[in-house]
Amino acid sequence: MATVETRALIKRFDSGTNAVDGIDLSVREGEFMVLLGPSGSGKTTLLRMIAGLEQPTSGDILLDGQVITGLPPRARNMAMVFQSYALYPHLNVFRNIAFPLRAQGMARGSIQEKVDWAAKMFGISALLQRKPRQLSGGERQRVALARAVVREPVVFLLDEPLSNLDAKLRISARDELQQFQRHLETTTIYVTHDQVEALALGDRIVVLDHGSIHQIGTPQEVYERPADTFVATFIGAPPMNLVQRQGQPTLGFRPEHFLPQAAYNDTSQLRRFPFHILRVENLGSNHLVYGELLPPMPPVKAIARIPSTVEVVLERGATSEFAIKEHRLHAFDPDTGLRLDTTP
Repeated sequence: MATVETRALIKRFDSGTNAVDGIDLSVREGEFMVLLGPSGSGKTTLLRMIAGLEQPTSGDILLDGQVITGLPPRARNMAMVFQSYALYPHLNVFRNIAFPLRAQGMARGSIQEKVDWAAKMFGISALLQRKPRQLSGGERQRVALARAVVREPVVFLLDEPLSNLDAKLRISARDELQQFQRHLETTTIYVTHDQVEALALGDRIVVLDHGSIHQIGTPQEVYERPADTFVATFIGAPPMNLVQRQGQPTLGFRPEHFLPQAAYNDTSQLRRFPFHILRVENLGSNHLVYGELLPPMPPVKAIARIPSTVEVVLERGATSEFAIKEHRLHAFDPDTGLRLDTTP
């Protein structure tokens, strides 16, 4: 296990913009850290600098407290799994997994033992003689992970390794990946744009946009106490509702907390909102209700997510009284978007 730090890390490309803009980050031993952000947020560039595949414009990268900024990738003892898996098409699975060991000059007998160990861990022992083109997406992902694990690196760097899998396989692969990481206890930095992956996998999440960190916290912290309106609307499906009010803090509330008043047994500490229903989507386990807030609130579109276990009548075109528990309301500065720790 190892710690990874970045100090005032900047990466500037020829266009003059900073892809990574002064990032200070500390990853703990054995931690599963997720870098989450939209396309162009700088998360992959940051990962590639930690791996040594990109050189920073300024700033430092530290491994276990030692500066490694100028070291080549092979000297960092880190293993990276790419989005495309980067398997050698002309080599079978055994030789793909063994490749980094051969490059290190390991003895043939030791290579056989290591490959067998990694293949067994990922359940691909029966695939060792196949070529990558003969494998499914999930099997290729396991081979790429086995190739990373076989080196026994001190840090895993994973760049959206599940994005090429179909939705059903992605869920099972996500669970397996987390179990492997817990078993190996290897410090892991994982890049994704998928908030569900981030919330499911991460011990902590780093939310990035335009090369800057907006928030670092546990999945519960970034979801329940977003640091600003960007985090509030980026994390959550549907995203947090935001209501701009003249001369007052911006009001925020999650769709799952915005329910018909009739759904509450305890009506104390409720904030009520007249809500005009425009459309209802039945998603099986829940309903998404699209509508518009009515005066005295500003006429703003909002979304409610109502569990199917809540038996209420939801008719398009109707106006209903919806409500939120006061402790579920969030307040943000209308100018900076930063969270305000006040009652909205």
